[in-house]
Amino acid sequence: MKNKILLTLRILTALIFLQTLYFKFTADPESVFIFSTLGMEPYGRIGSGIAELITAGLLLLPSTVLYGAIFSIGIISGAILSHLTVLGIVVSDDGGLLFGLAVLILVFSLGILFLKKEELVQLINQSILKKGVK
Repeated sequence: MKNKILLTLRILTALIFLQTLYFKFTADPESVFIFSTLGMEPYGRIGSGIAELITAGLLLLPSTVLYGAIFSIGIISGAILSHLTVLGIVVSDDGGLLFGLAVLILVFSLGILFLKKEELVQLINQSILKKGVK
């Protein structure tokens, strides 16, 4: 059951990221508006699209799921912060859809980390040990 839930969270999170790439990479007016408002057009739009593409790939590969979830949380935290501080919850009359998807990605990614907590603890311990060896 745990593996089915994990797979579902991985696929859904990756699909949401991949679905938004079309809008970023085709310079959709809403995407351009968002990144112009943030003062990051076009480099922020394209750069975040590339980061999201890489993250989706990491989420879909079984050996890199943990890294994908960590990257996902980092990326989406920036998006949520942008909504809360600059953009607002509703952007271009979307009814809060983009913000809602961002929150959903955050919840799904945290769920992935929770389900992979043993692996996460190992990664943290390895990192601490490497720093201690220097």
